Amino acid sequence: MNISTDSIQKLLMEKAVVLAPKILLALVTLVVGLYIAGMLGRLFAKGLQKKRIDTAVSHFLSGIVSICLKAAVCLSFLGILGVQTTSFIAVLGSVGLAFGLALQGSLSNLAGGVLLIILKPFRAGDVIEAQGCIGKVESITIVYTKLRTPDNRILTIPNGPLANGVINNITSQSTRRVDFTFGVGYGDDLKKAKEVILNTIKNDPRVISEPAEPFIAVSALADSSVNFVVRVWTKSEDYWGVHFDGIENVKIALDENGISIPFPQRDVHVIKDL
Repeated sequence: MNISTDSIQKLLMEKAVVLAPKILLALVTLVVGLYIAGMLGRLFAKGLQKKRIDTAVSHFLSGIVSICLKAAVCLSFLGILGVQTTSFIAVLGSVGLAFGLALQGSLSNLAGGVLLIILKPFRAGDVIEAQGCIGKVESITIVYTKLRTPDNRILTIPNGPLANGVINNITSQSTRRVDFTFGVGYGDDLKKAKEVILNTIKNDPRVISEPAEPFIAVSALADSSVNFVVRVWTKSEDYWGVHFDGIENVKIALDENGISIPFPQRDVHVIKDL
C-alpha cells in the first residue's frame, strides 16, 4: 500500500489540530500548577513559623505538602494528555505502603517528633521524667530526644514511645511540694514531736508559704511507730535540697529532744516442748 507524502502531512495536521489544545492545556496546567504548589508550600511554611513551630519541622512539613501538591499537578498533566494515571497511582500507593512498612519504627519516631515540637509538652532545658528515665532535656530533634541525667549521662530516647507515653515535666511549674514521712515511738510525746518536726522544717528559708503553709499530721499508727506526714512547698530548683536537708535536720532535732525514731522489731517467743 502506497501512502503519499500529502496523506502523511494531512494525517499529521489532523492529529496536531486535535492534540494541540490538549498539549497547550496540559503545559499551562503544569506551569501554573507547579507555581501555585510552590506558593502554597511557602505560605504553609510561613504559617508554621508564625506559630513558632521549630524551623526544622516547618521545613519538613512544608516540603511534604509541596511534594504532594506537585505530584497532584503532574498527575493532572498526564491525565490531560490522555495518559492513564490509574496505574501510576497504584504503583505510587504500593511503593508508599512498602516504604511505610519498612520504616514503620522510624516513621513512628518521626511523627512523634513532629507532635512533640508542635504541642511542646516540654522544651530544651526542662527536667522531665519519661520512659523510666529522668534528666534535663538537651535537644529535641525530629526522631530523637536527648536527656542529660543527674549523673551526667546522655540518654537518646526515640520520639515515638516518648510522645505516646506519660511525660512528667518536673520543671514546668515554678513551685513543688515536698512530702516527708517521719516515725516516732509510741512512748514519745506526740505533741512535742509534732512541734519539733514542724519547726525544724519551717526553719529552712527555702520553704515557702505559697500556695500553702507547711502541713503536718499523724498519717498512720504503724507496727513500730506513729508516723507523721509533712508537706511543704518550695521553688522547683530547691526541691532536692529541701528534701535531703529536711530529713537530716529532723533526725538531729529529734535526737536533741530525746525523741526516738523506732525501727521494725519482732518479739520471738520460744515454747519448749513438754
